[in-house]
Amino acid sequence: MLQAVPVAAIVLGVLCFSPLAVQAGKPAADAAGEGYPPVLPGRPLVFPYDLGAHPDYRTEWWYITGWLRDRMGVERGFQLTFFRVRTLIGEDNPSRFAPRQLVLAHAAVADPASGRLRHAERSARAYPGLAGAATGTTRVDVDGWSLAAEVAGEEGGTMEGNASGRYRSRIEAEDFGFDLSFDARRPPVLNGHQGFSQKAPDPLNASYYYSRPQLAVSGRLRIEDETVEVDGHAWLDHEWSSEILPQGARGWDWIGINLHDGGSLMLFQMRDAEGRAIWAAGTQGDATGRTHTLSADEVRFEPVRHWRSPRTGTRYPVEWRLHLADGRKLGLRPLMDDQELDSRASTGAVYWEGAVRLYEAPPDGGEREIGQGYLEMTGYAERLDM
Repeated sequence: MLQAVPVAAIVLGVLCFSPLAVQAGKPAADAAGEGYPPVLPGRPLVFPYDLGAHPDYRTEWWYITGWLRDRMGVERGFQLTFFRVRTLIGEDNPSRFAPRQLVLAHAAVADPASGRLRHAERSARAYPGLAGAATGTTRVDVDGWSLAAEVAGEEGGTMEGNASGRYRSRIEAEDFGFDLSFDARRPPVLNGHQGFSQKAPDPLNASYYYSRPQLAVSGRLRIEDETVEVDGHAWLDHEWSSEILPQGARGWDWIGINLHDGGSLMLFQMRDAEGRAIWAAGTQGDATGRTHTLSADEVRFEPVRHWRSPRTGTRYPVEWRLHLADGRKLGLRPLMDDQELDSRASTGAVYWEGAVRLYEAPPDGGEREIGQGYLEMTGYAERLDM
């Protein structure tokens, strides 16, 4: 197995939220920039092709977060991310052992009973039978961990207008594991401008990015030696790019929330070294799947309460107030404070990735929970080394 600490800058160089003159969605090999193809506006996302890997690009990930409930009513959060990284190393070497592509994965369960985040990671160079990411459909695996799509119309058809689709993931770690199915009942949501998601004032800092909110989840969850049946809801992000962290940026904050009314809310901001937003954006969706794109001046994150990690000493804003252009003020609160993920054995980063509840204060006073999802915060321990 190849440890991937040296490629941390590549793996987390694009936002994890939490994505060309191309025909049929298949990118041509363009040696732009440092040997990677650029992300350009106007390139349509084509399904099912864009469910799969885009190996010409620098970095890519499939990222699933969600809430699970067992038969006793116990709620837990879970997170699963598969990364694919093109290294530009050994590309002229015909050996199958050349580390041209790396595959890495993070998995975690937010377990309030233990008060901590259970997490594990895997990493390997792409090699048949050990690790890989297929093109044309979602099928990625590393060292026994897997995520695969089973999509209606996958053979000989497209997913445009087709809401159905299923994913399945199997993860086994030392103190937890899960075997989960994810059912999609609506087409992918294209973030930004039809899937072109800008990350900074300069449009060169961008990714191709779509989401699949409101996934219905079912399956089994293991905590230590106990396995339980679970169901719940999840969110999938798929994003790929050739860019690294924008100049002047230290990190980002991202949320993906499944709203209780069937809608969805994705927001993110890029922060500088002083914690100020240098860019923000988002996508709102309603229960029918119709979406509205939020621009940089329509989103504002305000930290409310902080928590300090007893392991790294990092201080994270674990409660937030979100200000939207329509005047609404929404609140975020964590399922539990300690959801710090230390991935220095694979991607080299320490970040906070956790289950949160979304609240709204109605005009008649009080507050009510309107959604559940995940919050990701990077760059608080240190700036990603790029």
